[in-house]
Amino acid sequence: MKVNGKCHCGSITYEAVADPEQVAICHCSDCQALTGTAYRVSVPVPRDSFVLLSGTPAIYVKTGDSGAKRAQAFCSRCGSPLYTYAVEGAVTYGLRVGCLAQRGELRPRRQKWCRSALDWSMNIGDLPRRETE
Repeated sequence: MKVNGKCHCGSITYEAVADPEQVAICHCSDCQALTGTAYRVSVPVPRDSFVLLSGTPAIYVKTGDSGAKRAQAFCSRCGSPLYTYAVEGAVTYGLRVGCLAQRGELRPRRQKWCRSALDWSMNIGDLPRRETE
């Protein structure tokens, strides 16, 4: 499926082709810190399907516990986390689902790094709800 995304302020726009069956939630502590919340939702896309349409993202390189270096692309103007890729030999980009126009169609299919999950994040169905605020 073709997807298009942008940062919150609209300075950076892009498009790619994603497989909705590959959407995942990551509960690792790096993703918690990089998103500022309990987990990250992303979808991998082939590198050659990714097209940056406007703007230039800032890049932060994070070295994981495995020693692998991953580039984290974000908007330097509004701070939106946009995508990630392996610094060496990237074949996919991991798009942050929240920045995609099609986010409503990209339901997570699996979770990973659940040992790092915040206990409260695993069951929020009983929390009081409001439609707006």
